Amino acid sequence: MPTRAAGSDSGIQPGSALSIGDLANAAETKPVTIRYYERMGLLPVPPRTSSNYRAYSEVHLHRLRFIRRCRDLGFTLDQVEDLLQLSSDEHRDCTEVDRLAAAHLQAVEIKIADLTRLAEQLRQISRSCRGRRTIANCRIIEALSPL
Repeated sequence: MPTRAAGSDSGIQPGSALSIGDLANAAETKPVTIRYYERMGLLPVPPRTSSNYRAYSEVHLHRLRFIRRCRDLGFTLDQVEDLLQLSSDEHRDCTEVDRLAAAHLQAVEIKIADLTRLAEQLRQISRSCRGRRTIANCRIIEALSPL
């Protein structure tokens, strides 16, 4: 993954170590998520201080932000792992990255179409009953009930 100069747009002093709480705050996530990503191998385990605290760096922050952005866009953890692996070779062509992104886009578009159909069904059900009946005669409950 491309690295940035220490301190670039992170508010972190170059060369300074971050605690897990500082890293979590800077990446807008939770410490438990960071530990999970470490266990999954997505985030390298940091060195420990003499007091046995994790000492994260700017590299960890950049990688964590990359992971979070991928997750925000709906990529699975397996896809994130693939993207991290691909991004580690800056001289490789990006054909595989393009393929992953295109496949993910297709999946997102299918979900959007499914959700659009679902919304229309819910609109139709909602129009059938405006709360003017008893539950025993509610058209929404009737439409949701198995046949």
